[in-house]
Amino acid sequence: MSEAVPLHVALVHIDRALNGMSATLRELGDDLANAQTGLPGGNTAYQIVRHCCGVLEFWGGQVLADRTISRDRPAEFTSSGTVDELVALVERQGAAFRSDLQGFDGEAVPRGTLEEHNMDRDEVRTQGGVLMHVYEELAQHRGHLDITADIVRSRV
Repeated sequence: MSEAVPLHVALVHIDRALNGMSATLRELGDDLANAQTGLPGGNTAYQIVRHCCGVLEFWGGQVLADRTISRDRPAEFTSSGTVDELVALVERQGAAFRSDLQGFDGEAVPRGTLEEHNMDRDEVRTQGGVLMHVYEELAQHRGHLDITADIVRSRV
């Protein structure tokens, strides 16, 4: 019996997370998407989703596809902009991630390099492990986004 999760099944869940994030951003609109929660160190909804785009770029582009990327992770947490711009970025990053999965082999080692602090993590030593990590990050931040949206809505 195979333990493998078919790639298309994993992508259904990744797409749900990304589509849900885009829907939440549209519901919030520009002002609330960029509103602070009032919590120390809290991120805006915009920043959370912008960070998820960086996650897709790093783990998909650099680690899975061995593609040269340009990512400024700290800037993700200070970013702001319009919902339309960010939803368009989510769509581009989602498409790029799918492209980065060309030739995906869940049991193979990733084609690209990991940053030093990730090298000893057993769960990302295979392409399948990296794919699951991407889903983990998106699911975690999807919930984070929902709570953030609830907080900023309650402050209006």
